[in-house]
Amino acid sequence: MKSLDHMPSLEAGAATCNPITQSDENLDHLIIRDGVAYAGTHLIIDLWGASHLDELPRMEKAFIDCVNECGATLLHIHMHHFTPNGGISGVAVLAESHISVHTWPERDYAAFDVFMCGDAKPELAVEILQKAFSPSRIEVGENLRGRMDDV
Repeated sequence: MKSLDHMPSLEAGAATCNPITQSDENLDHLIIRDGVAYAGTHLIIDLWGASHLDELPRMEKAFIDCVNECGATLLHIHMHHFTPNGGISGVAVLAESHISVHTWPERDYAAFDVFMCGDAKPELAVEILQKAFSPSRIEVGENLRGRMDDV
């Protein structure tokens, strides 16, 4: 896992989403950054020392804010609130993929997955989650899904 300070910036790499096609029936909207073509960016975001991890309305708002800030398209949100510890498991299904969360409020810990393809900018979700849950530490891992070395 990388700390937030070491997160790669898409600004520097100038990621673009270019349609690479063989025919009009087979459009593949791949992202191309630093000469690498891939389907989407999957961020694994761990929040440590976080607060408000048992508040459903705050979690739903954070998801909606992430979707809007990242330029994604929300299809559906589903949240489940566990008892007695108050943890939340949830997912936002996006046209560009998903955002998911599992929280352990008794440990002040939350595990988020943010996977987006196309023109969406998943890295913008990190700041939204930081503002919503005030963690003392954030770890972010990045995986470029669907790497296509032969494109």
